[in-house]
Order: sequence, then C-alpha cells, then structure tokens
Amino acid sequence: MRIGLFGGTFDPPHEAHLGATLLAMKRLKLDRVWWLVTPGNPLKNTRGLAPLAARLKAARALTHHPRIDVTGIEAVIKTRYTYDTIQWLKARCPRVHFIWIMGADNLRSFHRWQRWREIAKLVPFVVVDRLGPSLYAGASAAGQALRDARIAEHNAVALPSHKPPAWTFLHGLKSALSSTALRALRHAKGTKTNTGTRTSKGRQGAAKKTTKKSTRKAAKKTATRKASAKRASKRKSAGKKSGKRKAAGKGRRK
Repeated sequence: MRIGLFGGTFDPPHEAHLGATLLAMKRLKLDRVWWLVTPGNPLKNTRGLAPLAARLKAARALTHHPRIDVTGIEAVIKTRYTYDTIQWLKARCPRVHFIWIMGADNLRSFHRWQRWREIAKLVPFVVVDRLGPSLYAGASAAGQALRDARIAEHNAVALPSHKPPAWTFLHGLKSALSSTALRALRHAKGTKTNTGTRTSKGRQGAAKKTTKKSTRKAAKKTATRKASAKRASKRKSAGKKSGKRKAAGKGRRK
C-alpha cells in the first residue's frame, strides 16, 4: 500500500492543501493520504494558533474525500518532530510505502527541520509546486544537498518504490494560497471587529451622556418658563385687583 503523509498545522486548511494532496495522489498513484494535523510547528510562532480540535474539524470539512484521512495522531503519540512521527509509523506499518508530501516553500526551509537528513533517509518525499517558492526551492540548502537523489518528474509514479533518499518535484498547481496570509487576514478582521465594538460602545456612551445633558437642560428651561409664566400671572392678577380698588374709590367720591 502507498500512503502519502502530509503534515502541517493547517491553520486554516485551504484549497491549495487539497490541491497538493490530489495532485500527489494522482501522479504517484497513492492509495491514501493522511493529513497529520500537528499540535504546533516547532519552527513557527504558535501564538494565536487555533485549537487542534477546531483545525481537525475544518480539515475534515474541506477534504471530505474517501481516500484522505485527517488525523491528530501526533498529539496522541506525543511526538513533536517529523522524524519521530515517521519512525513511529514505519515501525507499526512495515509493509506500507510511506511518502512525505511537502510544498515548495517547505523545501526551502527543510534544512532547518530536526534531523532533516535522517528524514530524507527514512522515506521518499515529493515537493509540490507553489507560486513563488518554486522558483528558488531547488536552490535551497536541502535541495542542493539532495540534488543527486532527485528523480525526473516523468518517473514520479515510481517514487514510492525507490529506496530513500529519493524525491521529485511535481509541477502544475501554482497556487498562491497561504495559511500564513489567511491567519494574518483573520487576525486583522478580528482586531477590526474588536476595535469597532469598542468604538461603538464609546459612541453609545457619549450619546447617552449627551442625551442626559440635553434632558437636564430642557427640564431646566421648562421649569424657568413655568416660573416666569407664574410670576406674570401673579402680576396680571395683582393689576386687576388694583384697578378694581381704584374704580371703587372713585365711585365712593362721587
């Protein structure tokens, strides 16, 4: 059996992940592909990383394919590095031909992975084309160190049967999608929403203060008008009484 291993944080999983999987599955004649959703990447800042359960759920919703299995096995077997995960799987599945799947951007940084040369000796690996990184991935430290182990792309179907180290490059995907960019967008939207909420609350508070102030002013004006009207009414009443007294005095004199 031929099984592709596609590891990553998948935060979030996107169509380029699925595209790379299907391309490798087709060109290498893989029976299955396992998505190894890792608890965290040792080479990346995991602050703000979505919970593993949420990433597993999103990955399963995206793939929805009978030959793609999404698993969080690294959290179960307590492995942190790819070398340890592959070694664990090979020890328990000795008859399976495992192939590691990675994007061209990962080949660029492969030399920074823990025991990367030993990973290359454990299983063959396939590098899937990506827009941008593909231009210089082959010239990376790992690409140069393993250049003699690279097989021609037209022989990719034979890769799972090759004794490692062996690898090939698959062209044709050219996707610009990036989990890093999508996370940045998610963060930006979250910040904007939070800021908007705070601003809205501030405006509402200011509006309430203005309303209270206006209400107090209106009440004061109303009270003043009522007092003025009351005083005017008293003066008018007093004037009438004074006029009556004067008229009564004149009548008595006559």
